[in-house]
Amino acid sequence: MKKKIGIVGSQMDLGAVRKGVDMGPLAIRHSGLIRKIQETGHNVRDYGDIVPMVATSEGENKALRYEKEVNEANERLFKQVLRIHEDEAFPIILGGDHSIAAASVSATAQHFGEIGVIWVDAHGDFNDDTITPTGNIHGMPLSAVCGCGPDSIVRFAGARVDPRKIAIVGARDLDPLETKKLKEKGVNVFAISDIHHFGIRKIMEEAIGIAGDGTKGIHLSFDMDALDPGNAPGVGTPVMNGMTNREGFIVCEILADTDRLLAIDMVETNPLLDTRNETGNLAAELILTCVGKTDYQLFGIL
Repeated sequence: MKKKIGIVGSQMDLGAVRKGVDMGPLAIRHSGLIRKIQETGHNVRDYGDIVPMVATSEGENKALRYEKEVNEANERLFKQVLRIHEDEAFPIILGGDHSIAAASVSATAQHFGEIGVIWVDAHGDFNDDTITPTGNIHGMPLSAVCGCGPDSIVRFAGARVDPRKIAIVGARDLDPLETKKLKEKGVNVFAISDIHHFGIRKIMEEAIGIAGDGTKGIHLSFDMDALDPGNAPGVGTPVMNGMTNREGFIVCEILADTDRLLAIDMVETNPLLDTRNETGNLAAELILTCVGKTDYQLFGIL
């Protein structure tokens, strides 16, 4: 079925330590993403990129580094993603570091009401300004959209996501206080060991059941560091023992088959750490899989 798709990028790297993820949207677009989506039969509109203000300092609050600049850019991204939804298009948001999901997920929740979230990531991103070990905002967006702090980074949003309707897939690097908070709030966490033991298909069945039950649909937020750095070297926060590329594609294939996706984030691609845009190309192919590209199309079967 043909679908209207809206693409927007956020050239954000202020939520992280390593620089370079601000070029992630360019790297993913460079793979020919828009042309390839159009070749699958969809109509695509590029809404451009959000470019943060130039930061002259980290700001006074060391628990929320670059708070002013991240919040200002996210407020603009929120409005743009909400506009895409209101245009009755399917948003694809290109990062940038994962702090941008505070805006994108909030916009989806604002538009649809109760939604579920599948958060594919090596990390939990459930810290806040009281427990963060680093002050990096890209470690806080999932907590923020649940109303679990810090409130300042989603001050523009009126909707909240129920933590019990969230499934984190592929986790393997959680901070101790963050782990405690995830358990207290009822977030469902599927670690990489769960994937190894039960298989990615079983885990995704569970995740979709959690995020899809009683909701309007699912927002997928896919951090490229969920994949093993041997396959996706161009990420800002690599963690060994990650998901295989095949497991990443199965995640996207299964979600595409549900027809319940409401929006996609693809974040944390860092071209400065990549090899010949390997990670940017992979991110684009994962997006294409989410919007329905299959190998069968190569043979004209579908």
